[in-house]
Amino acid sequence: MEKTKAKLVLEDGSAYEGFSFGYQGSSAGELVFNTAMTGYPESLTDPSYKGQILVATYPLIGNYGIPNNSKSDNLSRFFESEAIQVSGLVVSEFSGEYSHWNATKSLSVWLQEQKIPAITGIDTRALTKTIRENGSTLAKIVFTKDIAWRNPDTEDLVGQVSIKEKQIYGNGKHRIALIDCGVKNNIIRCLLSRDTTVVRLPYDYDFNQEAWDGLFISNGPGDPKMNTKTIAHLARALEGEKPIMGICLGTQLMALASGANTYKLPYGHRSHNQPVVLCGTDRCFITSQNHGFAIDRDSLDSDWYVMFENANDKTCEGIKHISKPFFAAQFHPEASGGPTDTEFLFDDFIESIENHKRNL
Repeated sequence: MEKTKAKLVLEDGSAYEGFSFGYQGSSAGELVFNTAMTGYPESLTDPSYKGQILVATYPLIGNYGIPNNSKSDNLSRFFESEAIQVSGLVVSEFSGEYSHWNATKSLSVWLQEQKIPAITGIDTRALTKTIRENGSTLAKIVFTKDIAWRNPDTEDLVGQVSIKEKQIYGNGKHRIALIDCGVKNNIIRCLLSRDTTVVRLPYDYDFNQEAWDGLFISNGPGDPKMNTKTIAHLARALEGEKPIMGICLGTQLMALASGANTYKLPYGHRSHNQPVVLCGTDRCFITSQNHGFAIDRDSLDSDWYVMFENANDKTCEGIKHISKPFFAAQFHPEASGGPTDTEFLFDDFIESIENHKRNL
């Protein structure tokens, strides 16, 4: 069978030629890389990748296929959302043959079904080196017809991935208002496993009018400063005393709501092996991350301090209030497929809710 050629074109004019194994339609976005060895179904459905073309640094992708779409608690069991979120996929070697007890189709078929282009035969190590040395770049996967560049940082990406109407999961004793900025399904699973009722709300919804025991701000894509309504609502919540937890984009939004600043990282943190240190200790955790922006630690006021720090580049990986039960982690304690070294942060959140209730 004849292979269809495709090109990966970067904003600087450089081009890489390979072969299509997904949908044969051109696509554009920001080019980013992920270092995970496994977990491509979870990564591809992570809403934090909205508007981005993902480069898999691990050379062999597709060898265990795609799992079934069974659901539990009205959530897909093996995916982080209900659709592929990336704008395109770039791999070194695509495995057309797959083997796994839970696989129902190949990665190629799945990509074609959801109209996501993918290209193989690319030197992804050289491509990753280019991104690391020159910073993130716009790119496009092109077939016969060229298309315009797309800069996702200028778009309301959170509005594209957030739900439109309130949804409720579970029936536990702790009522959690979850602000959906592009929440990963495993965050909801982690909360439900801790005796909670999760009220999932649109990102621009005024959650201050809801009754809740704890507030949770989810991960999501894009520039956090685009989410002005969420930041304004969160600023009001920070005036109260009820427990609040954020993950990834939620961390940046909490910082912005407190008056701090954020900035774009050169190429972001997107991997399953980022070392994070608990400040004031020698404890280091291996974490999964997916973010392109970070908190300017020097802009935090005296009511907040840096809770976690990246061991590689010393960027802020989490913040905590000095007296109120507010904290947030830039990494993913719910990581699927792992590591889960920091899942205890969900326990800390529930404990803060229980403590708050006892003190009422």
